[in-house]
Amino acid sequence: MSGKSHDEIWDEFRELVNMAPKEIEDFLETKESKSVGDTGGDGESTGHKSGKRIVEIKRTDKSDLSDDQWDHMAKVVGYIKRHKAQGGPEDDIEHSKWRYSLMNWGHDPLK
Repeated sequence: MSGKSHDEIWDEFRELVNMAPKEIEDFLETKESKSVGDTGGDGESTGHKSGKRIVEIKRTDKSDLSDDQWDHMAKVVGYIKRHKAQGGPEDDIEHSKWRYSLMNWGHDPLK
């Protein structure tokens, strides 16, 4: 999918996804998590669904990851890089939709 090797994807994913599985799970239960992102008609945002997949990936041994999981990891890396490049708000990053969206994808910009 991305043209990158699994090792490159693995390194970037581990660097950019800076939240632990439990942190992501806890965040996904909040109203802040559910308040951001585009929904595909089923009421759950793309980022929220991605967060669930990220938790599963982080709890899977590298050698047991499926091709679909590797593709998702590459997608996550791309999303986080693009979203971070847009930059957050000038004020109150902590309570911003920008931060909440990134956290759905496993990245807390305040860490």
